[in-house]
Amino acid sequence: MRIFGRVRHRPSASWRQATDRAFTLIGDGRYEDAGALLTRAADMEPWLSESWFNLALLHKFRHDWEQARAAGLRAVALLDRDAGAPDWWNVGIAATALQDWPLARRAWQAYGLRVPGDGGPAGEPLGMELGSAAVRLSPEGEAEVVWGRRLDPARMEVLSIPLPSSGRRWGEVVLHDGVPHGERVTAAGPSYPVFDEIELWAPSPVPTWVVLLEAATEADRDALERLAADAGFAAEDWSSSVRLLCRTCSESRMPSDEGDGEHLDPHDHSEPGHPGPLGHRTAGSGLLWVPERECGIAAPAGLVRGLLDGWVADSPDTREWRDLEEVC
Repeated sequence: MRIFGRVRHRPSASWRQATDRAFTLIGDGRYEDAGALLTRAADMEPWLSESWFNLALLHKFRHDWEQARAAGLRAVALLDRDAGAPDWWNVGIAATALQDWPLARRAWQAYGLRVPGDGGPAGEPLGMELGSAAVRLSPEGEAEVVWGRRLDPARMEVLSIPLPSSGRRWGEVVLHDGVPHGERVTAAGPSYPVFDEIELWAPSPVPTWVVLLEAATEADRDALERLAADAGFAAEDWSSSVRLLCRTCSESRMPSDEGDGEHLDPHDHSEPGHPGPLGHRTAGSGLLWVPERECGIAAPAGLVRGLLDGWVADSPDTREWRDLEEVC
């Protein structure tokens, strides 16, 4: 097959050696050294789309979006296949990071996705209806998997209240990678992919608070979560929603909760007396409701105390709060 007058051929041994060595260096975080090798490989075989795909991938790892877009466009110009090439997905991520919406729309369409025209050719690719998914915040650090709503193939709005260690807030939009690392399976049966965060795309102005509740029953706890949601914000019982997982478990196919009755989740590494599904069990017993709950709240400073006071006022005999602290 001829491309721009050149005969397409298999890459040379030198190209393969330089590329293999570059990806070893990428795995070690040595991006500068890897970049020199991948640039050399592209000079050796400039007619290979793989040469530019690899450079685009490196620039994505470095969050150098201008270079990622440029290399990605060179890669797709040399493609000898139709829709579905991962080269287009990387172009879409780079374009989204740069808010280059015409290119982002073109990339998703070239990949084979339907992009509604609601936003116009120059607007964001809205209305793709990709549904819910999970995103792993800070994947290279103290990673945390939270739930979110996919805005398009590369962006997710965070709907859980992240722990303060993640440095993320409820309502933020994060740029995420295209290849899932793990799944979460709900009790109803559907599974949801877990994507890795690349970087923060749009910050949230809503702070995160932690508060200790005295909630006599689950219904009391649920009432606070509904009250916050009705106000347009969020509350989350971290005492039951947080599970401590090792990396292997987190990146596997996992149930989204612990299940029912005596069936403990074997992947849950939390302990009795600590946050997580196992934290409110006692040896040899089933579920044990503990009235003291550690709760995360996402709400403005001028509203959070009013929410808590209103929650207590609705049932003062069964509810109380203390130790409110802004944590993120």
